[in-house]
Amino acid sequence: MLTIRSTKHTRTRRVRALAAVGVALTCALALTSCGGDDDSGGGDAKTLRLWHYEAANSAMGAAWNEAIKEFEAKHPGVKVKFEEKSFDQIQKTASMVLGSDDAPDIMEYNKGNATAGLLSKQGLLTDMSAEVRERGWDKLLSPSVATTSRYSPAGTMGSGKWYGVPNYGEFLMAYYNEDLFKKYDIKVPTTFDELTTALGEFKKNGVTPLANAGAEYLAHQYVYQLALTKADRSWVDGYELKGKADFHDADWTYAAETFADWVKKGYIDKNTTSATAEKAGVSWLQQKSPIIFSGSWWFGRFQDEATFDWSSGVFPGASLTPGSGGNLWVVPAKSKNKELAYDFIDITMSKKIQNMLGNKGGVPVAADATAIKDPKSKELINNFNTLTKNDGLAYYSDWPAAGFYETLVSETQKLMTASASPEKYLDSLQAAYDKGVSKG
Repeated sequence: MLTIRSTKHTRTRRVRALAAVGVALTCALALTSCGGDDDSGGGDAKTLRLWHYEAANSAMGAAWNEAIKEFEAKHPGVKVKFEEKSFDQIQKTASMVLGSDDAPDIMEYNKGNATAGLLSKQGLLTDMSAEVRERGWDKLLSPSVATTSRYSPAGTMGSGKWYGVPNYGEFLMAYYNEDLFKKYDIKVPTTFDELTTALGEFKKNGVTPLANAGAEYLAHQYVYQLALTKADRSWVDGYELKGKADFHDADWTYAAETFADWVKKGYIDKNTTSATAEKAGVSWLQQKSPIIFSGSWWFGRFQDEATFDWSSGVFPGASLTPGSGGNLWVVPAKSKNKELAYDFIDITMSKKIQNMLGNKGGVPVAADATAIKDPKSKELINNFNTLTKNDGLAYYSDWPAAGFYETLVSETQKLMTASASPEKYLDSLQAAYDKGVSKG
């Protein structure tokens, strides 16, 4: 029972229902798959099967649990059947499950060309463009956040139809242990020059200033952020969206040489070559390093577990930083209750759920800033809003090409151990990028 829809929307649904009959007949006659554009569903409208992989105590998990309660209250007689899945489960089996009759009605899925883009290309996701415009979700998302929602026929993000909707954002930032800065009488940096001064001062005091993880994403995130300190939007778009990157340009060369220099000077411990992201985060919590540069996904955990005074901010001096809209709500083409799925997304975009997300340490995309009470959370959201307002989200370095993440990890490890020079490192990145990048 859908009591919350407007008369205008109800009319639209009827038109769509008639259109869906036509589409179904056309598909049957043509004996072809029309799943990606079919906006019907054909379910019992009594159950909404929902999959996501957020921990119950995370900001997203808490907010979505509240959204489930509100959904059921607004849809008498309808139950949400939440099925908890791991990230790996969904990542590895999505194509197979979404192609079967066991597909959920709505699920969380990773954004990017190799994930949501691939499924959209395969016709496994519903084109939600009309619903997005009708419900006004496109008005709530900044252009840089919306980039990962839209995919071309070739599965390349940034343009084309809407196949997903993010209701939170994420970005990389510097986390500072304020107690260690005070202990060594070092100023928390707000500019790049102040950052390099702080790194040198900590090292003089026998402290490795930057937490790092060579076995996972942290190390190459430092490299990408260093390149971004010299880059502009056209450079980012060329690299991320157009398949055009010159790894021997001035920006990449500066980044590789500076990162190698930081390892050589001991600002980054070369013994972290095999360290995981978890180990890096724990080392910062154990106060072994005063700075860690990583994602907003750490924010809630640091709030819970840090036993010292800390702060966070955008990488000093940067106007561009890695980040994007969060993972997407997608509606599988074989979803049996698409209207219910759209209603659920609508609730997650409401002020109530967005504000809750913000107060739990998440990064909402449509919250009321005055409703966020915790000062650290308010600062986090303000930083994200400033980045989106200034078109400062630069996505992630591994997105342009399938399998590029593994190349970035392994080649950056070689840069850390000096088994590859900056020039050779960039040679390897160029070869892998050119081989795997999408031109669509």
